[in-house]
Amino acid sequence: MKVLLLGKNGQVGWELNRSLIALGEIIALDRTQADFSKLKELREIVAQVKPDVIVNAVAYTAVDKAESEAGLAEIINAKAPAVLAQEALKLNALLIHYSTDYVFDGSKDSPYNETDKPCPINVYGQTKLAGEQAIASSGCDYLIFRTSWVYASRGHNFLLSILKLISEKEELGIVSDQIGSPTSARLIAEITSLCINSAIKEKKSATFTSQVFHLTSSNYTSWYGFTEEIISLVKEKTDIKIKLKSLNAIITKEYPTPAKRPINSRLVLDKLEMTYALKVPDWKDVLSLCVEELK
Repeated sequence: MKVLLLGKNGQVGWELNRSLIALGEIIALDRTQADFSKLKELREIVAQVKPDVIVNAVAYTAVDKAESEAGLAEIINAKAPAVLAQEALKLNALLIHYSTDYVFDGSKDSPYNETDKPCPINVYGQTKLAGEQAIASSGCDYLIFRTSWVYASRGHNFLLSILKLISEKEELGIVSDQIGSPTSARLIAEITSLCINSAIKEKKSATFTSQVFHLTSSNYTSWYGFTEEIISLVKEKTDIKIKLKSLNAIITKEYPTPAKRPINSRLVLDKLEMTYALKVPDWKDVLSLCVEELK
């Protein structure tokens, strides 16, 4: 089996490059080798490689910057996935794509199911939803995974930002009224590999059905709670020096940003767990494993 991995140097892509090895031949390209802003070239790459599986780990994820770069965000998050879907259809290939909790507005009182109607409140969420819709309407075989609050031991993410801040600042205010599931890139990659393996068997037996799944760690916290746990684990498991003396809980209104954020980013995992007979681990356990990598 030939797998085309796009975005190999991103935090999810880097982990995928490790977890997908067992599936077969991996052709892994970074953003310079497969530029998502050049749609014609992207189409030609897929046509030349002729993969059995396309894994798209590329996205425009600068949520605030997307408000002023809506055109570029749309190309990378919506138009490029549409091209991948069109090419996947031609090749009868399976397309794996990642979406986000930000397709929802966060106004629901309970966690979101895959069947809940999306209603994004920022450009990032709007372009990611457009990407989902383009793939779903293409006719190709696909699995779309909506995830949230992604972090890793490398790249640019909340975990690494907090590590920098607690080693430099004595006081820090963190938002406490936005709730979601911190999710490691490694967990996403490992579950993706399992799902691809199952999907390929289903395609061979003509029983495959394209689906959208929610894929996060289990259970929930706030950004403040996430930060508290990071600090606790850093003290327990690393030699990182902490300068921080005071961690303060603030509300969203006290930390204005160009892009609105959903207050409720909780996603229901039942469909994923039942379909693939797995139990997704708690976010604290997954975070602990990631912090251990920082030693």
